[in-house]
Amino acid sequence: MNTAKRMMTLPEIQANNSPEDIYLRGRELVIGRFTLACSFSVEDVVLIDLLKAHLHDITIFAIDTGRLNEETYEVAEDLTQRYGLKIDWYFPRSEAVERLEREKGLFSFRESVENRKECCHIRKVEPLQRALRGYVGWITGLRRAQSVTRVDQHPLEIDQTNNGILKINPLTFWSDDQVWTHAEQRRLPINKLHKLGYPSIGCAPCTRAVQPGEDQRAGRWWWESTEHRECGLHRR
Repeated sequence: MNTAKRMMTLPEIQANNSPEDIYLRGRELVIGRFTLACSFSVEDVVLIDLLKAHLHDITIFAIDTGRLNEETYEVAEDLTQRYGLKIDWYFPRSEAVERLEREKGLFSFRESVENRKECCHIRKVEPLQRALRGYVGWITGLRRAQSVTRVDQHPLEIDQTNNGILKINPLTFWSDDQVWTHAEQRRLPINKLHKLGYPSIGCAPCTRAVQPGEDQRAGRWWWESTEHRECGLHRR
């Protein structure tokens, strides 16, 4: 994206704008290809359902880190069957994973924040960079209510960490109740781990169920302090 696009003025979006409205406002800003990031969380499944009328204009990609839960793959298969989706899967570079595990072992990410971010970069961030090549914008299921690291998130953002492309977050203002009400009313395919106390699901060894009253992302990298609990995919 060129400098002019990076300096674009983003419109003010109100909380009463629907996710579809937010998506369409974003699409008006730049001309080109958009892609939707899907981790098969309840938010991403709801987002795909809300934007189903526009799926012919959007590609959908997913990142297989090599350490996903079996339940996540089941949701992916259910989604492809329900909507006839073609999902573009991206994987970490095998040589980078081999080097990491050979030099530091299978659980180096629990030894320090630096080690964990190294693992996330290899398994998630670098594949994301490849997934976004050639696109002018990407769409995510991020919400403000998910975490203290996301409370100031905006529906439309310039993603400076990914070459200044546009980032559209249609569910920014939605509450947990709104997400789950839509999912249940539409009988959408939902990751079974959500029902077992996993509001946020990532790699299997980095995710656990949360206790009553805990933050939604308390089960992600639970051995770290709250302000560090992002993998780098949504660095701001």
